[in-house]
Amino acid sequence: MRIASIGLGDIAQKAYLPLLASWPDLDWVLCSRQADTLAKLAQQYRVAHTAANVEEVLALNLDGVMIHAATHAHPALVRPFLAAGIPVFVDKPVAQSGADVEALFNLAEKHNTPLFAGFNRRYLPLLNAHLNGQRPEDELGSPLLSLRWEKHRHALPDAPRRFIFDDFIHPLDSINLHGDMNIDDLDVFAQFDEGLLARLDIRWHRDNSLFEASMNRQYGATKETIAAAYRNECYFFDGFTRGERMQDNQVAQLSLPDWTGMQASKGFEAMLTHWFEVVQTGRIDAAITARSVASHWVAEDLVAYCEALRDNG
Repeated sequence: MRIASIGLGDIAQKAYLPLLASWPDLDWVLCSRQADTLAKLAQQYRVAHTAANVEEVLALNLDGVMIHAATHAHPALVRPFLAAGIPVFVDKPVAQSGADVEALFNLAEKHNTPLFAGFNRRYLPLLNAHLNGQRPEDELGSPLLSLRWEKHRHALPDAPRRFIFDDFIHPLDSINLHGDMNIDDLDVFAQFDEGLLARLDIRWHRDNSLFEASMNRQYGATKETIAAAYRNECYFFDGFTRGERMQDNQVAQLSLPDWTGMQASKGFEAMLTHWFEVVQTGRIDAAITARSVASHWVAEDLVAYCEALRDNG
């Protein structure tokens, strides 16, 4: 496969380039307007093909393109590749508004071309091995009864749109397992500090399951935890590499193998495996797309809710 990577900033260098450099059967193209960065990374990863802009990339015979640029640039970068029938991977958030996100997915549908939203937390290996919300019911017929996802930061209140679209969308999407979350069904709590959003919590239920997402940007430390409960069985994960399973009043420690790398533990490896399957087949499951669109629309509605709450004092 010939795959182009556009945007070679921090997230690309930390999460994607080390993985792509060792991916088998990959003809890799790097693209950046920053000539020095492009030359340095092409040399570091021994990439023979480079491009300075979208026009040069479009002229290549590509199987897919991966976009890691700043969020505000996503729509302008995504549209020409979808129009050309080239599958697109784009980091979350897909765009800065629900309307822009839906327009891009509509364009993908129009051209019958996959648009893949990069939500790496959907692919966390330790969690998915034990508490995947879609897992078959066990011999006791025990469905997922509750899921609470917390993602906190230290001393980082922000404007509602940046807070929600750039960061809170992670726990939000992580509890939107079925892709049918709706703002009208949510219980929302927000805290502000001098006009900036400092904390946001949402709570909702689907059938007999309770889902909660929480982000406190005035927390004592940067931290992410996940708690899930089934009938007489529960799990707690402190980050993505270790956790506990509690059953029959016994506690079992859970962890990834010692050699597991950061990109694998944070879901990037499994996500790229899925993305390349999408490239090869030329299709993506409609339920995955629906979940991506729904998560962005709930984020948009939460922005409106929080801005109104702030402006009304």
